[in-house]
Amino acid sequence: MKNNIAVIIGHPNRKSYCNALAVAYAKGAVGTGADVRVIDLGDISFEPNLKHGYQQRTELEKDLITAQETIRWADHLVFVYPNWWGTMPAILKGFIDRVFLPGYSFNTKPNSYSIEKLLKGKTARLIVTMDSPPWYYRLVLKRAGHLIMKRAILQFCGVKPVWITEIGMVKTSPKDVREKWLKKIEALGVKRA
Repeated sequence: MKNNIAVIIGHPNRKSYCNALAVAYAKGAVGTGADVRVIDLGDISFEPNLKHGYQQRTELEKDLITAQETIRWADHLVFVYPNWWGTMPAILKGFIDRVFLPGYSFNTKPNSYSIEKLLKGKTARLIVTMDSPPWYYRLVLKRAGHLIMKRAILQFCGVKPVWITEIGMVKTSPKDVREKWLKKIEALGVKRA
């Protein structure tokens, strides 16, 4: 059972439905005794652009240092974000670029393609809202954003398994459907997976 959970809200608007989903997950987890820390990207301050790439170190802002400490502390990472243009919002991508750095989340080995995965032992859940039909995302876009987040980012750093929960179509959903989704996500928090 995952006792330390970091919930990362990747929607820039603090009043979004993603925030409500994150609160529901945290409520379920806390109700079973888990410790939950929330990183709300709409509420922290950082430069999302990795200005120098990996050629020159960009000093981390205080909020990003705290985020790294929270991720290191966590057994389970929960990312809650909308699917925009087939992938994540820019603020979440910038957060990943700035936080999941060499020496923190992975290390490369000299003269080798081998990667040392520094976040081994952690698991993750992606809770992704979308306005397009989920069938369209699966069949036409081949779940591109999910695969990037799951394989190219989290599993690359050693986080596994990574479970994915799609919530959609949000834009046209009636209030009662949204309430059911909130209950579903709260139940996931109870399971802590």
